[in-house]
Amino acid sequence: MLRIVNHGSGGQGTDAREELQRICDRTHDSSSAHAEATVHKIIQAVQRRGDAALLEYAQEFDGVKLRADELSVTPAELKDAYEKVPKEFVDAIRTAHANIKAFHEQRVPKSWVKFGEDGVVLGKRYTPVDVAGLYVPGGTAAYPSTVLMNAVPATVAGVPRRVMVTPPGRDGSLNPAVLVAAQEAGIREIYRVGGAQAIAALAYGTETIPAVNVITGPGNIYVTLAKKLVYGRVGIDSLAGPSEVLIIADHSAQADQVAVDMLAQAEHDSRAAAILITPDDQLARAVAQSVSRQLETHPRREITEKAIANFGLIIIVQGLDQAIALSNEFAPEHLELAVEDPWALMETIRHAGAIFLGHSTPEAVGDYLAGPNHTLPTSGAARYASALGVETFMKHSSIIQYSPVALEKMAGAIETLATAEGLFSHAESVRIRQQSPAS
Repeated sequence: MLRIVNHGSGGQGTDAREELQRICDRTHDSSSAHAEATVHKIIQAVQRRGDAALLEYAQEFDGVKLRADELSVTPAELKDAYEKVPKEFVDAIRTAHANIKAFHEQRVPKSWVKFGEDGVVLGKRYTPVDVAGLYVPGGTAAYPSTVLMNAVPATVAGVPRRVMVTPPGRDGSLNPAVLVAAQEAGIREIYRVGGAQAIAALAYGTETIPAVNVITGPGNIYVTLAKKLVYGRVGIDSLAGPSEVLIIADHSAQADQVAVDMLAQAEHDSRAAAILITPDDQLARAVAQSVSRQLETHPRREITEKAIANFGLIIIVQGLDQAIALSNEFAPEHLELAVEDPWALMETIRHAGAIFLGHSTPEAVGDYLAGPNHTLPTSGAARYASALGVETFMKHSSIIQYSPVALEKMAGAIETLATAEGLFSHAESVRIRQQSPAS
């Protein structure tokens, strides 16, 4: 079930590289073209018909019949949510919130101004967007951690209006854990709408839902494609694919711990990927056996088993240097360093969404509580992209001021460049100021 391949000496292991590439490419399949056409129609319908289209899609896709005045979550529902969750959950959410907030407060970019010679002033001014749209998957599942990971950075960034959308259950209700997490993160404007239609509503606005500037949050292929199609109208965090973990382990790792970490990734959905790279042949075999054993009684066996069968992989390498090389090629979303000296190994890592160091740091620590964001680049995007953060909800403006003296000194160079580009008025805008300098 869990495939094991050997990566030969000298790095000659085409099977390993081909398998890693196949897993990386699993986001793209033949169904995406049809899905994109469907999403395009949904977006057009929401643009044209607003709330009416949202209500029709809620009945078609979510199996729930709503009125327009039921799209908004009421204050009474928000209050009642606290009565439906245990105190331990509220305590855990508050602990997670505090950690996530403290981490993201360290990431707020600072505006700056530099005063140079001759009255030249240069700088950057950072400001938040006006409205952020936060998408939280829902329906049959609940993701309060996703609420925090999207809402907290927006709040820390200083976004004045933050709205959340999440699909309802068949009875029209929203999961109380999600509503509690939203309130703890300062979000009280919540709408019961999901799927591509929710992304369209956030991008273009409807009679009930405001148009936003940035949309963040994960979802299925329809949500992802909708974000792709509305990008440019609004900003987005990323085009997230199925989740993945890559574990580099040596002789110091315990097979059962590595196996359960692979299963923790695979249980997300049937397209999640779980990869182990190790120079220890004995560990590789033991992990494969442990995965099979733990699957026998897994409560999400059907989904998890399918993910392991299709996108689970163990690679046996000659040494940790080969493991690092393969990991950097794959650029994993989550990278666990289950090795004797993880800090030394980390120095050689170039591409990873999040790095988990040592045997006591399973990915679940980062998913829920540590503080860094769990919305990370997937499918090789860690080569150029980073985690969702405060910066996602901010933009910066350049600050430029020249004094008459500074402009006079630079006038010749500016005019030369403008003339080279054939832009007469660019050059003239400098010349005219030399002829009639400002008082």
